[in-house]
Amino acid sequence: MLKTQEAMAFTGKNWCQIFEEQYQERQTYAFSKGDNIPLYPHDIWIVCRGILQLRTLDCDGNEAIFGLAFPEIPFGLPLTQIDPYEVIALTDVVLIRISQLELEQSPVLAQGVLLQLNRRLQQAEALLVLNHHRLVSKRLQALLLLLTREIGEQTPDGNRIRVRLTHQQIADLTGITRVSTTRLLRILQKEGWLSIDKTRHFVIHSSVFLDPSPPAY
Repeated sequence: MLKTQEAMAFTGKNWCQIFEEQYQERQTYAFSKGDNIPLYPHDIWIVCRGILQLRTLDCDGNEAIFGLAFPEIPFGLPLTQIDPYEVIALTDVVLIRISQLELEQSPVLAQGVLLQLNRRLQQAEALLVLNHHRLVSKRLQALLLLLTREIGEQTPDGNRIRVRLTHQQIADLTGITRVSTTRLLRILQKEGWLSIDKTRHFVIHSSVFLDPSPPAY
């Protein structure tokens, strides 16, 4: 059980760290970049470190990416009705696994999961809205801004997206063809809106898109 004062401090910002501290004997699970995360009917994963991609297959058998999971975000079969439901590690990741029963018996744990599910909902809404931009260039920019807010890090050159995404992954997230995605990214590079660093990560330059305030989904 969490102590009272710790429970009061159990907020969305640090709840995964507190969870790790309180359950130090709990096993953590490390997966490598590219691994397919195993999913269980009654268990939930919580991301401690790393970034994952949530995806399914459409009626034609094509891959459809519907979200990303960052540190503190929960995911798993008990939290979705999507079938098939796959989770792929975009980076090396460390996860904690909890049972659905354990979640139901812990109000504090349930509060933390609820807070982060709200974050997932906001992300899903943002992806839904950006996919309805009539101008595909605005759609692409909206995605890159969402990524900088969620997984960006400030560097001397601008806001660097910490995970290296392929043009195909970006195309899948925006509903734009890969060819058009490549063309639009080149245009944004020429305009000085973004660049690609030596490790092939996107860096967003324009100060207009570096507003440190929380994203307004």
